[in-house]
Amino acid sequence: MTKDRILVTVKTYPELSKTYGETVCTAGIREDGTWVRLYPVPFRRLDEGEQYRLYDWITCPLAKHSRDPRPESYRPTGEIERVDHVGTADSWRERRELLLGRPNVYGSLDELIRAAKNNVSSLAVFKPARLIDFEWEETDREWDTGKLEAMRAIANQPDLFDDQSWSRTFRIVDKVPYKFYYRIEDADGRPSRMRILEWQLGALYRNCLRSAGGDETKALVKVKQKYFNEFVKADLHLFLGTTLAWHRRAPNPWTIVGVLPIPHQKQPDLFVREVGRAPCVGDAAPG
Repeated sequence: MTKDRILVTVKTYPELSKTYGETVCTAGIREDGTWVRLYPVPFRRLDEGEQYRLYDWITCPLAKHSRDPRPESYRPTGEIERVDHVGTADSWRERRELLLGRPNVYGSLDELIRAAKNNVSSLAVFKPARLIDFEWEETDREWDTGKLEAMRAIANQPDLFDDQSWSRTFRIVDKVPYKFYYRIEDADGRPSRMRILEWQLGALYRNCLRSAGGDETKALVKVKQKYFNEFVKADLHLFLGTTLAWHRRAPNPWTIVGVLPIPHQKQPDLFVREVGRAPCVGDAAPG
């Protein structure tokens, strides 16, 4: 069975689905820079050895998703194996080469919206021209009861990987009672407010809430310090993805499924002196 080799760049915060239970949307690039979306992945029900991190290379047999017509959507059909990891050495040099040098990097939202409506693309790297603000709004504090019942039913059915040991200790992930957004401007000067769905953001909020003793206002301020005050100083790129329901229908179907706060590249010193040679001021002309 042929396995695809994929560099994981996206893991969204776990969601409950009436069809698949608790799932995580995973996305990444192949070695040639083409995108892959893996769905559904019951990530927290995988064995520890199969649970991948961001920027892990994984291998997995895939089949085109029969319920998802987006071009990059595939369904895992077997074991997910972690085979390597791309680190942050040399100011993220390898990540920069893989993620900004191989896939297309877009600067225009209009171009991406046309690509979605024509079903050409549903995943992309995007470079905002300006990061304007980081915002949040309150949402439901508890999971939908219908989805919870479906999750309990799935716990008593054969799993994607036919291993039910997870059901004895599994606890549904806490729901984050806020939606988070970036206000950005693209290369054409078009402003946009885009929701951020990545797992790290939800996990950061929960960690900040614990450290703030349950004070949500303090936790939200800490989250903004990271996602705005700190990230605005980076060479910020965004991983964008469309939702299945709105892929070809919404005026702007794109959401932020991952954040890449890559360090700025250092500029070379244009005034390198010769080793062992004093400044040239006052040098005599050669004889």
